[in-house]
Amino acid sequence: MGKVAIIGNGISGITAARHLRKLGDEEIVVISGETDHFFSRTALMYIYMGHMTYEHTKPYEDWFWAKNGIQLVRAWVQKLNPEEKNISLSNGEIINYDKLVIATGSKPNKFGWPGQDLPGVQGLYSYQDLELMEENTRGIKTAVIVGGGLIGVEMAEMLRTRNIEVVFMIRENEFWDVVLPEQEASLVGRHIEEHHVDLRKKTELQEIVAGDDGRVKGVITNSGSFIDCQYVGLTVGVSPNIEFLRGSGLELDRGVLVDRCFRSNVPDIYAIGDCAQFRDPLPDRKPIEQVWYTGRMHGETVARTIMGQETAYRPGIWFNSAKFFDIEYQTYGNVWPLPREDEQHFYWEHAGGNKCLRLVFHKEQKYLLGVNSFGIRLRHKVVDQWLREKRDILYTLRNLRKANFDPEFYQGYENMIIEKFNREHEHIPVKSVKTGFFSGLFS
Repeated sequence: MGKVAIIGNGISGITAARHLRKLGDEEIVVISGETDHFFSRTALMYIYMGHMTYEHTKPYEDWFWAKNGIQLVRAWVQKLNPEEKNISLSNGEIINYDKLVIATGSKPNKFGWPGQDLPGVQGLYSYQDLELMEENTRGIKTAVIVGGGLIGVEMAEMLRTRNIEVVFMIRENEFWDVVLPEQEASLVGRHIEEHHVDLRKKTELQEIVAGDDGRVKGVITNSGSFIDCQYVGLTVGVSPNIEFLRGSGLELDRGVLVDRCFRSNVPDIYAIGDCAQFRDPLPDRKPIEQVWYTGRMHGETVARTIMGQETAYRPGIWFNSAKFFDIEYQTYGNVWPLPREDEQHFYWEHAGGNKCLRLVFHKEQKYLLGVNSFGIRLRHKVVDQWLREKRDILYTLRNLRKANFDPEFYQGYENMIIEKFNREHEHIPVKSVKTGFFSGLFS
């Protein structure tokens, strides 16, 4: 029986620990300086907003770990010593291992702005960041958020629940338009503004200015304008948390370089989750995947390999979901900001401006390639199956109702969607559907 040490108690590390225990009797130790126990990182915002307490974010009772023979150590890792097969901790302890899993997640990006380390300036990723945000925003009137990603819009929602005025600076033409097509990006931008957030497009941070007390008192933008504020949230993405690994002998790029089984270049050392970078990424997928559900899959996959069941990472159809204030967003497959040469896009938006659906399909063969949905909840199992089976666009439209996962009595929009498609795509032959909800919609 060997000893497996796991650095990091996020979704990747804890999933690895749980599946290692399911598969064998290895000694397992999980090391983290962030918290005593695993919690749901995606729920941090709800603690600040008063919807949950920290205890509510823990998926497992505290007794779960000892009962399942998973040792928890609360400390930060200071140094990795691969030749001795041990790690040095901030509490002075040395932990030996036979196998090591690095699951240290991410850290907020900083880009060398003057004043970026002033009191009142921070990112949002860890539990410590949440505690700091609680302290930094107490009694303030105005906040500036820099960067137009998912963490930025979450922070805006958090601040608005406390009636703090928010200026949201993004360098892009529309919110998150490096990921979203123009129509969806515009829809989200309008929705953010409807929630009383001052969205400043094509605006970049130049400098963060300190007041007489040494804390932030405002920012200067690339146009030279000054914005008065008492808090600055830096939400310009995250990067792998791997600084402590430099000089250890591990091959690093942006993250720890791994193969499809999450093996590093050093025998018996693996990396998973946000800090892992694939040497050979899967087609149309990024080398670093910073998404909750992929982290969970990383943990399960690496556990099998460690236990002698060598398993390559096969994540299936890409999926992600998020929430922009009260609009739910889901994306399946590949939906690029601009159509590729072999693609055709169909886009429908409700007249109310807060619901839309985009279907991406192959220009010649007509099979489904990707789906974006805002404000309409889709059934994951159904859409995933359509993409795996390469169902054509007409099959997709005829069966839209099967994919709708909105609660009972919610209004359906399938009729409107299909009518718009028929107006725009008369050249695509469609057989009539003579029964059920869609009777008469195709002609």
